Amino acid sequence: MPKRVGVVLSGCGAQDGSEVREAVLTLLSIERGGAEAICLAPERQAKVVDHRTGNADPVARSVMAEAARIARGQIRDIASVTLDDMDALIFPGGEGVASVLSNYVDKGAVCDVHPDVVRLLKAHLSSRRPIGLICLAPILAARVLGPVAGVRVTFGPRGAPPAKHAAVMGADVRPCPVREIMVDQKARVVSTPAYMYEDARLSDVAVGIDKLVRTVLSLAKDRRPRPPAPPPGSAEAAKPSS
Repeated sequence: MPKRVGVVLSGCGAQDGSEVREAVLTLLSIERGGAEAICLAPERQAKVVDHRTGNADPVARSVMAEAARIARGQIRDIASVTLDDMDALIFPGGEGVASVLSNYVDKGAVCDVHPDVVRLLKAHLSSRRPIGLICLAPILAARVLGPVAGVRVTFGPRGAPPAKHAAVMGADVRPCPVREIMVDQKARVVSTPAYMYEDARLSDVAVGIDKLVRTVLSLAKDRRPRPPAPPPGSAEAAKPSS
């Protein structure tokens, strides 16, 4: 059976939700890797920004409805999924990481992370299932896992404010080129800078994301189907269960 990868979205758009290019490249690489993507988003209302002007719309919109634009309608409430539904977890970047999946945009290094994101991150860490983090998304792992695992992540160039905040949170932050990835083998956390480099080319971002997805899939355990039940009356069926 194909591996299942939860892709956590936070809306639709770099300035208020998931960075669309990062999200689509992630989904493409998952499909090319022979795995199945399960798109997730929280059910809540959030501001939407006009990407032409940078001005916020006065009327909030549903995060799930916005994320469904990327997922072509195939979106699940993150509160409804469990660890058994997936073999790995990937977070595209975008400002929704800081305003929907957390309140990092307001509170910085002392931010709170969405409780279902906390739940899934901790569950993946304890079960040694891999986590992929793109662009700004490593801030979530820094806040949730940094204090307990000292997780190693990257935000790309040295000196970026999120990198400084993540270090305060307890993460081991390293610089990384846009086409490369940072791998924490112990925690099974993989990160790549993507548009943390503001002048990044789409082709370079695609290389980094593809490396991240391929590494996450290589770290995920195979999802094997259950063996068929033995026919009634057979010697196997007669054996007591242990």
